Amino acid sequence: MFDIMPISGGVSAVDGIYCDGVHCGLKPNKELDLAFIHSDTMLDVESIFTNNTFKAAPIEYFLRHTKGKQSNFVLINTKNANAMTGQKGINDVNEVLDALKKKFHNIQNPIFSSTGIIGQYLPKDKIINGFNLFNLESKNHKNAANAILTTDQFSKEIALKIDVEDSTFTIGAMAKGAGMINPSMATMLCFIITDADIPKNDMKELLNECAYTTFNAISVDGDTSTNDSVFLFTNRKSRSYNKEAFKTALEMIMKKLAIDILKDGEGSSKVVAFEVINAKSKDEAMKCAKALSNSLLVKTALFGCDPNWGRIASTIGASGVVADPNVLKIYIGDILIYECQNIYFQSEEQAAKTMKMEDFKITCDLGVGSESFTAYGCDLGYKYIEINSDYRS
Repeated sequence: MFDIMPISGGVSAVDGIYCDGVHCGLKPNKELDLAFIHSDTMLDVESIFTNNTFKAAPIEYFLRHTKGKQSNFVLINTKNANAMTGQKGINDVNEVLDALKKKFHNIQNPIFSSTGIIGQYLPKDKIINGFNLFNLESKNHKNAANAILTTDQFSKEIALKIDVEDSTFTIGAMAKGAGMINPSMATMLCFIITDADIPKNDMKELLNECAYTTFNAISVDGDTSTNDSVFLFTNRKSRSYNKEAFKTALEMIMKKLAIDILKDGEGSSKVVAFEVINAKSKDEAMKCAKALSNSLLVKTALFGCDPNWGRIASTIGASGVVADPNVLKIYIGDILIYECQNIYFQSEEQAAKTMKMEDFKITCDLGVGSESFTAYGCDLGYKYIEINSDYRS
């Protein structure tokens, strides 16, 4: 038995973890644009990165120089992705991290994450000068969560305390993401820290399993970025661990942050769960659900509160999964709008009311097997074009 309780503090809720966000001049108007997470002991690290072939320089640097090592520091900048910058971008990461280690001699194997505009060289001097503003004993989790945002409208963080028999461990996390979100890994930055005494093998296993049903299952616009990263760290200070409890809490955290990203999807007004049931296989259920969450025609119908089941059916048929219109059923909320070639025109008005809600579910019963998967998406409206048409200005 175990109990899971929400607590305040974000990543700094974990004992021995410090964080803050400062303004170093990357954003205008003194907006926060540079964050750090610091641990007073070394952390084990597991990670998942973007499936985009063109990985940003901070990821390439990590894979070449830091993967498999413990670390006690994470540096995160916004406004500049340091992506598509070649060897110079990787050299810039190295130069910034060298300056960081010279400034703070206790930092070992620091990790660098970046987010922002692709194809611009890193403003190294501004970032390095920003180190003068760091207080490594700060626990300002709100500043840290705000300093990593780009087009996000709100910060995203969570912390949970997990009681297991006579012991307790904590997990804290923060994330950013609003656009370039596609079910092809995570398509955002996420930092999860715990004091659980979790084995290294479990870290990798559980992070991947939980990503499958959370960050891997969301879509805003179908674009996979170059910088997408999810990190899981542990200092093991609690000496407490229970695999079932940890997985339950980790999935809760990742699900909450994933849904927050959808709620913050650039210009979105609603979050929709696309549940595919009775598919031939798990992979086909996932493929179909993600096709629905990614369809621009479906997304625009969501925006207009139009129960256009034809777009849903068409997307299922085009997804390449085994499906049969003679057994297909489509529900919006609890309302059946298509069944075995029966068209329920009288249900569309009620379904349209459901679609005005901030969150609801569309269920597609393929009727050809027993497997299921749920993907999550949002609507696509005018604001998305407004934000992304002048993103670099």
